[in-house]
Amino acid sequence: MNIFCATHENVTRSSNVSIAPSRHADINIFSVASGHLYERMLNIMMVSVMRHTNHTVKFWFIEQFLSPSFKSFLPTMAKEYNFDYEMVTYKWPHWLRGQKEKQREIWGYKILFLDVLFPLDLDKVIFVDADQIVRTDMYELVTYNLGGAPYGFTPMCDSRTEMEGFRFWKQGYWKNFLRGLPYHISALYVVDLKRFRQIAAGDRLRQQYHQLSADPNSLSNLDQDLPNNMQMMLPIHSLPQEWLWCETWCSDESLKDAKTIDLCNNPLTKEPKLDRARRQVPEWTVYDDEIAALAKRTKQEQSAPKGDAQESALDERPTESIEAEGRPSVRDEL
Repeated sequence: MNIFCATHENVTRSSNVSIAPSRHADINIFSVASGHLYERMLNIMMVSVMRHTNHTVKFWFIEQFLSPSFKSFLPTMAKEYNFDYEMVTYKWPHWLRGQKEKQREIWGYKILFLDVLFPLDLDKVIFVDADQIVRTDMYELVTYNLGGAPYGFTPMCDSRTEMEGFRFWKQGYWKNFLRGLPYHISALYVVDLKRFRQIAAGDRLRQQYHQLSADPNSLSNLDQDLPNNMQMMLPIHSLPQEWLWCETWCSDESLKDAKTIDLCNNPLTKEPKLDRARRQVPEWTVYDDEIAALAKRTKQEQSAPKGDAQESALDERPTESIEAEGRPSVRDEL
């Protein structure tokens, strides 16, 4: 018996359903967020997805990490932008080594349970980080041919040459381990769930995680290091570079081709995410103001009392100080 085999018994789901129950949405997007700042960016990511598609969309979330204010505002967002959503609650298996830090636990949920979080008849799901802005129809990725691989990730950019000294995957352990294979970023990936289950990818990821996590210095970026570490056993299809652009690693010239923009940390400038978003992505502020106006209008319509939780999450617009829960800097990873 495989002790690393997870089951659907630990999963509970709740959803709003406007799509006929006999079929799924055309585009299914999975994301995670913790803290009001990342929930604010998650709302902007969802709006950016909806701005660039005419296909039906469903968003999937891990419920236990979301704040009550985000969950209370989500039905308003879904109605305004015409998408569906589903909240998934999954109990971490007792037999799998847990994580003590909340952020690392979130990273674990992001990669370790893809075979059990979603319905068996769902073919593909796309993970999109909360701090991304989408500039293309994500249906392109739904129909993208992964060539038999269980999932597809975008390789880390090489085009911003001044960051070469910070490219940890070209040094030490990763340089020796990869032997010419690309190191992929986990901010965006697409999963062929049928293929993923067919080759028991979930069991194999959990087994490798359980072994590597015995060393506390291993898997510093759990959700990213684990699939890259397993490339020889679980092949990763490398998506074209334009699927994820990040200013830290990618050249300014390549921005014009970007299908998604990720606000990843820059160890040189240490520029806060909100400042970078406003400077770098003109539509980010447009979406942010639009969502804030929707929250204000909804509050007025509902005649909510002063101090309402929804007001605290959206009207006050959380600032960069809350970002302490995010991914460590590249220098920390080294």
